[in-house]
This record gives sequence, structure tokens and C-alpha cells, in this order.
Amino acid sequence: MAKSKTVFRCQQCGFESPKWNGKCPSCGAWNSLVEETIQPAATKTPSSRKKADLSNFIQELQAVDTQEDIRYQTGIGELDRVLGGGLVKGSIVLLGGEPGIGKSTLLLQICEFFGASHSILYVSGEESTKQIKLRAERLHVTTESLYLLANNDAQSICDTIAACEPDIVIIDSIQTMQITELSSSPGSLTQVRECTNLFMHTAKQHDIPIFIVGHVNKDGAIAGPKVMEHIVDTVLYFEGERNFSYRILRAVKNRFGSTNEIGVFEMMESGLQEVPNPSAMLLEGRPLNVSGTCVTCVMEGSRPILAEVQVLVTKSSLPSPRRTANGFDYNRLFIILAILEKRCGLFYGTLDVYLNVVGGFRLDEPSGDLAVALCLYSSLTDKSISEHVTAFGELGLGGEVRSISNLTQRILEAERMGFQTCIIPKQSMRGLQSSNFQIQLVGVRTLKEAFDFLEQP
Repeated sequence: MAKSKTVFRCQQCGFESPKWNGKCPSCGAWNSLVEETIQPAATKTPSSRKKADLSNFIQELQAVDTQEDIRYQTGIGELDRVLGGGLVKGSIVLLGGEPGIGKSTLLLQICEFFGASHSILYVSGEESTKQIKLRAERLHVTTESLYLLANNDAQSICDTIAACEPDIVIIDSIQTMQITELSSSPGSLTQVRECTNLFMHTAKQHDIPIFIVGHVNKDGAIAGPKVMEHIVDTVLYFEGERNFSYRILRAVKNRFGSTNEIGVFEMMESGLQEVPNPSAMLLEGRPLNVSGTCVTCVMEGSRPILAEVQVLVTKSSLPSPRRTANGFDYNRLFIILAILEKRCGLFYGTLDVYLNVVGGFRLDEPSGDLAVALCLYSSLTDKSISEHVTAFGELGLGGEVRSISNLTQRILEAERMGFQTCIIPKQSMRGLQSSNFQIQLVGVRTLKEAFDFLEQP
């Protein structure tokens, strides 16, 4: 009889070692190796294996029926947008985020809408049923079709799902689930992987959608093996700063929709509230007649969002001036500063530069380069940019303003928010009919042309 062996597995990267080490040789994490006992699998000879003929289960592509309604509406438009139109039957959705960001709150809120026509099983391995009840009362969740189960045995939970067959299942959270046959503790790589695989088979076999809550590690990634994200159908991340009330729900994987859409929420006392107009939210309380501030437009999937960029340039008292960027790529800021110094003759060598994107929003695409450059110029010269001006365009190393995509949607969003002038790349105006817009379009080829326009009275 084969004997079981003991290995030490890294809880960050999955590296296996025959002996314990204080530091993982693979990823360099400290105190991450945990002892696990591996049971040998029963070996079978090829002759003893039964042959399985699956030819009766083969289907032609044209014969697969997709006409029936396979999606549930969640009752929250922002969540439906990110999911690609609703929750697909038989799918498994992984929702990750930092502690206290609102993962459990969002899932409990959708139970109020689902409960009108569907039965929901809410499984918690962290809270008791009384704690969930108190949170439901705070969120005004009063549906009678919500059933609670406080347990962390994954196999027993799957057996219960198969026996009760609820319409929707919520698992909170995967790091607390365990399979008793495995010797490792809950939250380990083996337990998380095998529990996720078990829930996946249950969802597919019974055609029941399952929400799974996942915790994140110190690097911001979902704790557990990376294969867990490959097993599930959809991976959602809740983003947001703890000091801000706004939350952004982003899809990083979606087998049934686009991964470019985002949902915006605001955390209130009564729970998460949808923000149907993120541009108005991000521009709320914008200062007037202050230098170093400008508005740009970024595309999040098919949604244009206006965001305010603020820059403060001040004299430095340090031998090496400070460069700080919040919500903008730090290295990209250095490139824009180098372009301004080399191509425009501006000097920032002895000045501190602080850049901030208001509202905790991030500018991940290069269309915000032009607005950042205008803010740097405005703060350096202490000349304010009109509150009715918006700008978007990518900067080249030669100081040129390069064309961007989705220009029409960006202009229409700026026009809808009441802006009067839009500074855009000159090349992008070729395919535009300026008569179709009420807003003034100013095309520029270089940064100097943009600065000259700002100097006009």
C-alpha cells in the first residue's frame, strides 16, 4: 500500500518543497509555506479501466438550442451591464474585492429582486444566520424566498443544492469552504481549487447559477490558485478607495459578455446605490478659476466617462523634486514632463509635481495625455483653464497630438454635460461632421497649438 507523503506548499504561488523554508524559493514570500499531506491516488492498469463511449452525447453545432431565455435580470442595471445583460443559468461568477468594499452587501441586495420570482440559497461560512438577518434588515431585504445556510463543508453544501434545487446560490466565501477528505486547512491552495471545481460541476449539472465571493491578498489579486479564475465563467472585481464612497465593478473575465464594461456604485447607509451618470458624479464640486485643472474623457467599454485631472506644481525644498501620481500611470507622467521640457521649453527640474484624478478614478488609456499636459502648463504658468473646456488626445514623443478612437462618443458626452469647447487631435477631425455638434471643436496638431489656444482671451 502506497504511503502518504508530506510536502510544504506556498500559499501564494503553489510551489512545493519537501522541507519547510522561511522564504518561498519561487515567489519570495515569507512564511507562506504550509504543511500538507498528499494521499496517493489509486492506480489502475489500462486493462482494468472501463471503456466509456460518449458518441451518443455528441451534438451538431446547428442542433444546439439557444432560443430559450437563459439570463436572469438582477434588478441592478449596473450589475447587468457588467455581466453582459444578466446572470446566465448554470454559470459560476467569482466576485472579488478588498474587505469592506461591499461584496456581500451587493449580493444580499440583489436577493430582494430575485426573491420576487426565484428562490435563493445564501450559504455563509463566515457569518451566522443571525448576523445575515441583521444585515438584511439594514438593507431592507424582506423577501420570503431567501434561505440561509451557515456551513463550510463544500460537499454537504453541494448535496443540499442538489436536493433543494434553488434557482440561485450564493457562496460567501470560497476561502472558508473545505472538503473534509483533504488534510489542508480552509483557504489553502488545494482547498480553494477543489472546492471551486466542486461548485462548478454542481452549477453545470443542475443548471443553477452560483455567485462565489473571493477574498484578495495584499497584492490585490484574488487569494488562491490562479486556476480558480480559469474554472469560473465570470470574474468580477470591486474597486474603490476606502476613503471614497464610490465603488467600481469591473469584469476581468466574462464568457458571456464583454470585459470592457464597468458598473459604478455609491456606498450609502442603506447599501450600494447605482450611479447611472458617472460623469456628473466625478465632476461634482469642481473648482472654478483655479489653475492646474482640466476635464478629459475616457472610454470604459462602450461608456464614455468624463474625469477631472488636477495638477499642482510648486517649488521644491528637496534636492530631488517629488513626483506623485494618483489615478494616473507614474511612468507616463515622467514621459509627459520630458516632452514638455524638450519640445515646449518648459522647466520642471526644481519643482514638485502632484497629479490627482478626482473621485478615485483611474486614467488607464493614453487619451488623457493632452489634459494632463494642459494641467501641467496651467499650474506652471498659474493661468486657469476655462471650466467650459475639455480635452482628450494622445501625446507623441515629438510633442505631436495623436488621434484617438471613439471620438464621436466622447464629444457627445462632453456636449451632454454642458461643455462648450473641446480640444481634440487635428487628424481625428477628418471623419467628423462639425455641424452635427453644438460644441466648438478645436483641432490641434502639437502641444504648442493647444497652449496658444489657451492663451487666447
